[in-house]
Amino acid sequence: MEFPAYLATMPMHAITEIHGEPGLLARFRLEVEAFDEPARARLTEALDLAADLHRDDRRVREPYLNHLLRVAIRLMHHYQVRDVDVIVAALLHDAVEDHPAELAALAPDGSAAGTDVTAAALVALSARFGARVARLVGAVTNPAFDPERDRNAQYRDHVAASLESEPWARVIKVSDFTDNGVGVIHTVGPKVARSAAKYRPLVPVFRDLIARPDTPLSPPVKQHIFAQLDLAEERFSAILDQPDPARRP
Repeated sequence: MEFPAYLATMPMHAITEIHGEPGLLARFRLEVEAFDEPARARLTEALDLAADLHRDDRRVREPYLNHLLRVAIRLMHHYQVRDVDVIVAALLHDAVEDHPAELAALAPDGSAAGTDVTAAALVALSARFGARVARLVGAVTNPAFDPERDRNAQYRDHVAASLESEPWARVIKVSDFTDNGVGVIHTVGPKVARSAAKYRPLVPVFRDLIARPDTPLSPPVKQHIFAQLDLAEERFSAILDQPDPARRP
């Protein structure tokens, strides 16, 4: 398939709308050309695993892999991340949460004996991509939530706690948040309001985490992220703060 020469400069949601998954895959390959051959091989292996695990998953109107590609491309292009472990973890950031049994089945024989399925999935990731990748994915994996408590509040508590001591996991999570938050206008149906209500209280949490001196991003990249958080907040407000048409002045 032919893609325009300016694919490398197109906004990712524009690539998604016009070219779909093939366009995002082409953009990913353009980004990984900046890496050496061993790094490209590792990134390709992680992408292949993500594509296999999420092959039947969808996000409303699109294959789930599109989301994972955008999160990883944003790290490389907008955040200027060259740490291969971080990009591998970004591609696989939902693998343990969404497909723990499939991952656990890939663990070396006996290495996950006596562990629960989530722990076994992390063992499999560690064996294949290293302990650091598994630790980063673990930091952005949601735990089982208490059904008696508000789920969104538990999610916010988990994000703040799990990212406290994992600076690189913050970078992965804010790319994920940007795709979900700024990209909320590309969602349709009831999920729009649900997503806005879930994510709006996280904006100040991410502002604090990204502003910290130990978050390993350059000042210009941090400013870019702050602008994206501003945009997400504007979109959440537009969705959630509309006047009720049933109420008369």
